[in-house]
Amino acid sequence: MSWFESFVLGLVQGLTEFLPISSSAHLRLVAAFAGWQDPGAAFTAVTQIGTETAVIIFFRKDIGRILAAWFRSLTSREARRDHHARMGWLVIVGSIPIGVLGLAFKDQIEGPFRDLRLIATTLVVVGVVLGVADRMAARDARGGRHRARRERKSLEQLNVRDGLLYGCAQALALVPGVSRSGATISGGLFMGYRREAAARYSFLLAVPAVLASGLFELADIGEGHVSWGPTLFATALAFVVAYAVIAWFMRWISSRSFMPFVIYRVVLGLVLFALIAAGVVGPHAGESVG
Repeated sequence: MSWFESFVLGLVQGLTEFLPISSSAHLRLVAAFAGWQDPGAAFTAVTQIGTETAVIIFFRKDIGRILAAWFRSLTSREARRDHHARMGWLVIVGSIPIGVLGLAFKDQIEGPFRDLRLIATTLVVVGVVLGVADRMAARDARGGRHRARRERKSLEQLNVRDGLLYGCAQALALVPGVSRSGATISGGLFMGYRREAAARYSFLLAVPAVLASGLFELADIGEGHVSWGPTLFATALAFVVAYAVIAWFMRWISSRSFMPFVIYRVVLGLVLFALIAAGVVGPHAGESVG
């Protein structure tokens, strides 16, 4: 991997990680259409350490309160009733599905799941799902002539069942094209949570899973065409860009819908299907043959 490739891919990682459009799909697509070798699942996982560092810094006050309350809850029964302590336990519960499935399907994640036809499918399908969930949230917020406005849930109302369902939704992001934020936000909206609450928990839930995945994949960096220098450069760049994206995205969802992202996903997926069918790009373009 050249330094220019690492610059472009680090920029793409930072721009797309927290938007519901799938960073892993965009890394795969950019490499394929540029004629570069697929950076692979290890490169994606390690650069996500940079984006998750941005989450930790941006939500440092929330994370600090959660960690402090969680540690207190280990020795104090009364502390376990604290909202922040429960959040800590629920993040652990929600991280179980992706941890188990990530280990069980490691070979598929690094191989068959990177087929561009599968990516095109998940871009469209999850885009439609996100669109339906977003319309439901908007309808609840507006109410209407024949129905009362429905008050959607905050994170204070998060329980074990919902935390586990959030975790199952996050696990779908093991397939490139799904999008970690897209899947978990959609799950949160379907469960009746507010847009801001769904997005905030999506970001917090991702921290342990992404950091664990990145550390697990560190051993694979340097074995193929992806070397340490460009990977670290891309990771640092992804951190800087991702921090700016988080700040913008949290402001956006407070007053805007997810429909622009829905339209983008569906159009991109359909265009990718057309290009594959026309032979412009192969479904395995850029994949390593060794």
